[in-house]
Amino acid sequence: QVQLVESGGGLVQAGGSLRLSCAASGNTFNINTMGWYRQVPGKQRELVAISSGGSSNYADSVKGRFTISRDNAKDTVDLQMDSLKPEDTAVYYCNAERIDWLKRKSVYWGQGTQVTVSS
Repeated sequence: QVQLVESGGGLVQAGGSLRLSCAASGNTFNINTMGWYRQVPGKQRELVAISSGGSSNYADSVKGRFTISRDNAKDTVDLQMDSLKPEDTAVYYCNAERIDWLKRKSVYWGQGTQVTVSS
């Protein structure tokens, strides 16, 4: 099992910045992907940014504004969010995926942290 603990988030004005952090613990061996998703009420959870194999991918809506950084030695992943917009308001979830020696994929989620951007 992998446990993900998030920190950061909160209330910020439009144009401001926030930083989310996520630390993984437990059986973190072979975690190949870590990233961030977000969800607003009534909508599906959507990918924000993901780090895998040394490369990063971003949702089009956050490209140029958000930056994901991962420390494999510490099993952490951060999301720096700049130039925040009201439409970025959501609950943000840390995500990790692990492949075991039988090539079975396990997906883990953090508890979520609220980000609210006021206009």
